[in-house]
Amino acid sequence: MAKRRPRGRDLNGILLLDKVGGVSSNGALQMAKKMFAAAKAGHTGSLDPLATGMLPICFGEATKFSQFLLESDKSYRVTAKLGVTTETGDADGEVVKTTEVTATAAQIEDALMSFVGNIEQIPSMYSAIKHEGVPLYKLAREGKTVERKPRAVTIYDIRILRIEGDELEFEVDCSKGTYVRSLVEDTGEKLGCGGHVTVLRRLSAGPYPTDKMLTLEQLGNIKAEGGFEAIDELLLPLSTSVADWPRVELGDNAAYYIQQGQPVMASDRPADGWVSVYQASSGEFLGVGEVLEDGRIAPRRLVSN
Repeated sequence: MAKRRPRGRDLNGILLLDKVGGVSSNGALQMAKKMFAAAKAGHTGSLDPLATGMLPICFGEATKFSQFLLESDKSYRVTAKLGVTTETGDADGEVVKTTEVTATAAQIEDALMSFVGNIEQIPSMYSAIKHEGVPLYKLAREGKTVERKPRAVTIYDIRILRIEGDELEFEVDCSKGTYVRSLVEDTGEKLGCGGHVTVLRRLSAGPYPTDKMLTLEQLGNIKAEGGFEAIDELLLPLSTSVADWPRVELGDNAAYYIQQGQPVMASDRPADGWVSVYQASSGEFLGVGEVLEDGRIAPRRLVSN
């Protein structure tokens, strides 16, 4: 009888992985999970294989809070080539059209900056959005095209770094669900020349800054020096996933009852919305809750004891 393989280590925390290019988000997740020998892990929203940068990996109990990072704002650094349209909207796709770029730098800037604010985007056929349970990119690879509904997103800010001929480099702060490829394609369409993404790097996700990211190579070197203990110390606490939420502290009795799944009263709380919940006496993060109409806080995602 074959021996059962060990299920992995039970560890909780969030790793800010700096994904390298040419690797899928799931591939990067599996490599990180193996690096930590973790029993349970999940990522917080796909990055295209071409893209690099921040991919928060949630281990153990942190997977309960991955949805909130998936829904968080993001920022990216982008390099785009105008005048060349590809099937996928990025450099991984086949070129379908080439057009001379006649726009001036000022016109290129005006076209891109016109998308700042609340806009609607039509997702690419090469996105991971599902149609009747099947990811669009799989249908696209079969030569199929389906109608996609426009999605409302917000472009908070665009900082143009460089415009040289047909190449454009910029940084963008945007809401969840924003497709940078679509932003570049729409800019190219507005200019009448098309365009695609050549370099894409995610700089931040939610409350997490760029300078805290680590590549798998860096993690491997740290592990080689100090073992699991050294890389475990790099994991961020679960509470950091909602660090920018209103904080509510509960007394011991209220903390007990909310952990039993019951709504509780709290004196210092916002009038509505979601909150991060802590036990006042210990400072322990209990999870997240939602303020009900009667002022009580209902548990929504709790850390298991």
